[in-house]
Amino acid sequence: MTTHNEQTQYVYTTMTSPLGEMVLQATREGLTGAWFETQTTQPENLGQRSDSDPILTKAIKQLEQYFANQRDSFDLPLAAQGTPFQRQVWQALTTIPFGETWSYQQLADAIGNPKAVRAVGAANGKNPISIIVPCHRVIGKSGKLTGYAGGVERKASLLKLESTR
Repeated sequence: MTTHNEQTQYVYTTMTSPLGEMVLQATREGLTGAWFETQTTQPENLGQRSDSDPILTKAIKQLEQYFANQRDSFDLPLAAQGTPFQRQVWQALTTIPFGETWSYQQLADAIGNPKAVRAVGAANGKNPISIIVPCHRVIGKSGKLTGYAGGVERKASLLKLESTR
């Protein structure tokens, strides 16, 4: 389970997306999470509910634009909590172009650690910021849609949405 620094003030809200309910979480520094209701990386304690937090309202607006095919990149401050290696992988995910997919090997190569394919896969699976940090764009070397914390059906839907632009 994800642990949080006790001094950090977390706020959260929910939104309805075409792929189901999402929970969004942030601190003053940035967005810390965007989860579908079935994802296991969501922390137990989300903080205090806030439907007016500026980071959360901006994230909802940008996600709505994404789902309406009006946005192909995000402009949000990100503050995901993870190990330095996880954060390195998550940063590399943000460089995968909209509408494209990478293999886990390509992701490992992108961080300069080609032998770390399994570790990259594990870090990818722990990404707490769905869609905005596009872990759904990583597929198996054979082109197969491998696991996605939000469900493989959602992954397929996200990739289909991105391929229609």
